[in-house]
Amino acid sequence: MGNSGSAVKVCADHQGGINWLSLSPDGQRLLTGSEDGTARLWSTADSQCRGHLQGHESYITFCHLENEAAFTCSADHTIRKWDVMTGQCVAVYRGHTSIVNRILVAKDYLFSGSYDRTARCWHVDEEKQIQEFRGHRNCVLTLAHYSSRDVLEEEEEEEEEEEKVSRDLLVTGSTDCTVKVWWVSSGRCYQTLLGHTGAVLCLILDAPNRELFSGSTDYTIRTWNIVTGEQLKVFKEHQGSVICLELVNRHLYSGSADRTVKCWLADTGERIQTYKAHKHSVSTLKYHAGILFTGSGDACARAFNSKSGVLQKIFRGHKFIINCIQIHNELLYTASHDGTLRIWDIRGICKRNKRRFKKERSAQGRSSQKGRLSRLFNNKVGCMVQQDHGE
Repeated sequence: MGNSGSAVKVCADHQGGINWLSLSPDGQRLLTGSEDGTARLWSTADSQCRGHLQGHESYITFCHLENEAAFTCSADHTIRKWDVMTGQCVAVYRGHTSIVNRILVAKDYLFSGSYDRTARCWHVDEEKQIQEFRGHRNCVLTLAHYSSRDVLEEEEEEEEEEEKVSRDLLVTGSTDCTVKVWWVSSGRCYQTLLGHTGAVLCLILDAPNRELFSGSTDYTIRTWNIVTGEQLKVFKEHQGSVICLELVNRHLYSGSADRTVKCWLADTGERIQTYKAHKHSVSTLKYHAGILFTGSGDACARAFNSKSGVLQKIFRGHKFIINCIQIHNELLYTASHDGTLRIWDIRGICKRNKRRFKKERSAQGRSSQKGRLSRLFNNKVGCMVQQDHGE
């Protein structure tokens, strides 16, 4: 049983639930997007609110933070870009006709997915829409992006001559049970990945290995070859919707409505660990330094030893579902539908885990040395036996 932890700080400035939490690439700021229609910028140095971003006419569904700019999307059908230093809105992206569920920033592109059944592409520095991706029969819930340079061989690229102006591709997951891959430059659908029988809730892309992982309300995770569209594997052991995915060192972690997280070997599909103790759905997860952190509908965050599956700590204090977690400088940040951002010190867990890892490495080293000595001894005995027989 894990120890109970108390937050080192509780930030309760929002007047509604926090739907998403984003960390800047330089680690200096956090961005929260809330049901109260506003977003807030927080300093990771002192946990103080450094900006109150106001302008949306309805709740914020998702947010994304860069070092100099913040992006929010909303049920008011718009996306907004904000200056991090001034807190001023510098762009409003209009075009969607329903709730915008998700945004993704890649290079100079801003991508968005909506209940209006479309995904769209915008230039980050302009409010002009570049492309519309139309073809899903229901709402677009999740997005991923990659370049064909990351996955296609030269001879394969030659076959896509008309797309050579831009080799960027967008991946969309929808409640219509499909995943689609689109050429960004033309808006043309490159692949439709068929197999799921429920809504696609989450996507994880591994471009170097040409693989895409999708989690669904059909209780499965599926792996796809993103060049051929072939379905490679189906992970079937969950007993509830697959809500979130994380891929680390070819280990795939999946959080589910069945109250568990499972760890799979991405290369073989073998399930090697199940993390239990949640009393409700697992809504979010994050791997850090050999520890798996989870957030749940039971209002608790938890820390598990990722290898053994042992529960190391429970973080109690939230009143409703934890929607998102982030980790920076051995601090755990949890954002909840109760409207609070809570900050927890995880140095103790990280230190214990490092010590345990060192002991395991040391034990493995001793075991390996014993093995080498044993093999050496057996080889010598074998040689002696052979010599005896030879004589």
